[in-house]
Amino acid sequence: MLQEIPPNYSYILSAIIFTIGAVGAITRRNAIVIFMSIELMLNAVNLLFIASGNAFASMDGTVFVFFVMTVAAVEAAVGLAIFVMVHRLKGSVNADEVNLLKG
Repeated sequence: MLQEIPPNYSYILSAIIFTIGAVGAITRRNAIVIFMSIELMLNAVNLLFIASGNAFASMDGTVFVFFVMTVAAVEAAVGLAIFVMVHRLKGSVNADEVNLLKG
């Protein structure tokens, strides 16, 4: 029989993954890597929701994960389309070089 993983381990893993994503989003200059770091942070929050729902014997965490994954899928589609258009216009997706909103 399989033993259940204690929720504290999942909370610690979620915090580590979220920290890696936050550091990646703050320190990187490539917009695609920043985008991937944000997705990593969303997955850390999903792990936290699932672990909390499992610890409290509730389905609320799973419902929240469903909505977060839906928003992340839409974000990925729209974000990648924006990156393609920026790359066509500027030839680069570095966050420092892209200033399309300036007049």
